[in-house]
Amino acid sequence: MEPRTSKGKKKGNQWLIWALLALFVALMAFAYFKNKKKPKGEKVTTEKVGRRTIRETVSASGKIFPEKEIKISSDVSGEIVELEVREGDSIRAGQLLARINPDTYESAVERGNASLNNARSQVSISQAQVDAAKAQIEQIEANLANATKIHNRNIELRKQGVISQADFDASLANVHALEANLKSAKSNLNSSIQGTRAAEFTVKSAEAGLKELRTSLSRTSIYAPSSGIISKLNVEEGERVVGTIQMAGTEMMRIANLNQMEVQVDVSENDILRVRLGDTAEIEVDAYLDRVFKGYVTEIANSASNTGTTTIQTLSSDQVTNFVVKIRILEETYADMMTGGRFPFRPGMSAAVEIFTNTKEDILCVPIAAVTTREDENKDSLVARQRAFEFKEYVFVYSSDTAKMVRVRSGIQDDNYIEVLEGLEGGEEVITGPYATVSRKLKSGMKLQREEKKEESKKNGASVSVTVD
Repeated sequence: MEPRTSKGKKKGNQWLIWALLALFVALMAFAYFKNKKKPKGEKVTTEKVGRRTIRETVSASGKIFPEKEIKISSDVSGEIVELEVREGDSIRAGQLLARINPDTYESAVERGNASLNNARSQVSISQAQVDAAKAQIEQIEANLANATKIHNRNIELRKQGVISQADFDASLANVHALEANLKSAKSNLNSSIQGTRAAEFTVKSAEAGLKELRTSLSRTSIYAPSSGIISKLNVEEGERVVGTIQMAGTEMMRIANLNQMEVQVDVSENDILRVRLGDTAEIEVDAYLDRVFKGYVTEIANSASNTGTTTIQTLSSDQVTNFVVKIRILEETYADMMTGGRFPFRPGMSAAVEIFTNTKEDILCVPIAAVTTREDENKDSLVARQRAFEFKEYVFVYSSDTAKMVRVRSGIQDDNYIEVLEGLEGGEEVITGPYATVSRKLKSGMKLQREEKKEESKKNGASVSVTVD
């Protein structure tokens, strides 16, 4: 019985081996025929041409600033003896901010008062001299009139021989002397009048000097020119500041209106011509990752922000040229964040903006990845002889498992799609990837193999994978 059992087991193992071999051969044959029937060609992804709305944008980044920010500096130099505010304080127009030591300026005002009083006394003295000169003239005129009468009478008496020639000559000389005295007195009067005028001008100069000194004294008290928030405080009580009357003074603080904020961004020279006043924008602030704020362009710089002052810097083209664009943040987009006097934005916060420069609705579009450029080597054309190559825009249309090269003319674009002005009618299936295949490998008539395209989109913070056949 034992030998028969061993023989049966050996025969069973042989059948198992043959079965496994048959299964392996069958699998190999199935794989061969399946691979033979599998279509050959370059693997590509496609998408149908359709109509969409495209919003052309200009992207830029910058900082948040108040639209109105006033730099406060002292007009006079001296030590800060009073500092009434701290950074972050709310203030109103006309409120006292700081006081500079007024001792020196008070002494100057006292000296000015003394100079003015001295000038006024000089005017009084000059006026008294004028009055004395007028009285002297009146006296001389009276004496001259009397002497003239005597001389006229002596003329008749001389004709009658009553008086001597000596008496006659004496009366004549007296008249001439009084006439000379009258001229001298009138000259003295004119001199006194001019002296009075000079003294009056001295008074006016002293008054102007005193007014200037009083103004300097008043400027030792610094008041807020407008209401707002102390956004920056650069000094402390006891520090000395330099006045701005004759030189660049010390910036003491800044007053900002945080109710109205703007974003200042640098836009390159390639994009600045597309930006217009009033263009809408979306603003993302780094401090608020889950919020998108709205705004619009209020100001566009006419000169580049990095234009140098020297000739070498101005004419150099190595550096990037940017222009500052100011975008007002609409208050209604962050009104819910302003509670209890709290302002959501602070000067200097980083922000990124998307400026919408052009919008077209219901236009024919293709994915940007579908458009490629190829060299046009038309040797028969005059342009081709003048220029070795000319780049044209093309898309490849998927048709019956082959690629068809179609020349197109593009328009505006956004991050994903580009407008097609000429070359396509709509409904065609264009090849969108892979990038290396579209940009370099594809040729008209090339065999293709369409594969599934996986697109990932984010919705409510979760990644959703969509398979498109």
